[in-house]
Order: sequence, then C-alpha cells, then structure tokens
Amino acid sequence: MMSDGLRERSKARRREAIVRAAYELFADRGFEATTIADIATAAEVSPRTVTLYFPSKLELAMSEFDSVTDRVRTAVHDREPGLTILDALEHWLREETAGPRDLADLTDRVLESNPQLRAVAEARLTEVIKFGAKILAEEQGSSPDDFGPRMASAAAAAVISEVCYRPQEADIDTAIAFLRAGLATLPPGPAA
Repeated sequence: MMSDGLRERSKARRREAIVRAAYELFADRGFEATTIADIATAAEVSPRTVTLYFPSKLELAMSEFDSVTDRVRTAVHDREPGLTILDALEHWLREETAGPRDLADLTDRVLESNPQLRAVAEARLTEVIKFGAKILAEEQGSSPDDFGPRMASAAAAAVISEVCYRPQEADIDTAIAFLRAGLATLPPGPAA
C-alpha cells in the first residue's frame, strides 16, 4: 500500500508532467491547436487524468501563472510580524529565483506566443494588483482606492513579472531599491 507522502509526491510529479507537456505544446503549436488528448499523450496519461487535475484547458494554461500569484500572495499576506510587505516580497523573490527556471522560461514562451492567454493573465493580474493595493494600504494606513497604494502595487507587479520571467536580466537589489524609493515618495496615510 502506498503511503500518503508517496501518493502526494506521485500526484505532484504527474501534475508537473501534465503542465510541462501542455506548456511545451502551447508554446510550439499554440493554445487553440492543442487538445486535451494531445496533452495526455505527451504527458503519458489518459485524457481523463488531465481533466481530473485541470477541469479546463484554460485552467491548465493559467496554472503556473496562478501558482506564482498564489505564492506571492501567501508570502506577503502571511509575513512575519514586523516584516514589511517589501521585505517579504524581496525575500520571496530571492527564494523564487533561486530554484530551477525552466518552467518559468516555458511559461514566458507560452504567454508570448499565445496573445489570448496573455490577455487572460493580464486580467488576472488586475486582481492581484487590487490585492496588493489593499495590503499596502493597510500597512500605510490609507485606502486601497488611493493613488499611492494602487501605483505601488502595479509597480510591484511589474517588478515581479520582470524578475520571475526574465531572471537572466533581473537585479533584485535594483528592483527592490526602485520599489522602496517609489514608496518613500508617497504621502503618508491619514493620521490615526
């Protein structure tokens, strides 16, 4: 009988094989031209297995983007007491870019070669920016609808995108210094 730990690792490997196969096909053939059956064949699983992991082809296509946004949300939301959002973001960026980059590079190729997926990612990014503005506003004691938190969150999202999807050009120190300098120019929130 398979242990729970072994079962979970097996599921994670199968999920990664499906994502990798799909992304390679989306990058080479395009999102529209790739079928669930094509993905299943490339991942050496059944089409049913693909749909058990990912109920739709779009969900599969956006899975890595969603995973990155979930990880960054968790990093800034669940940061240690006393750690600023930028400190948490910097720590997350360093950890994120320290690991293997091949899936991030493949994700970038998928988004570059499939404008419809890039549009979906940009729409989802809008929601991430709203989340970022909310937590920045909480930290600063201002409203998430204020210009400063919205602008800072959009700048942070751009930095994350550049660092995560173009790591060969990334300079985390410069990126974080840019964000810190930008935040320093914003007026403080209303006095409590």
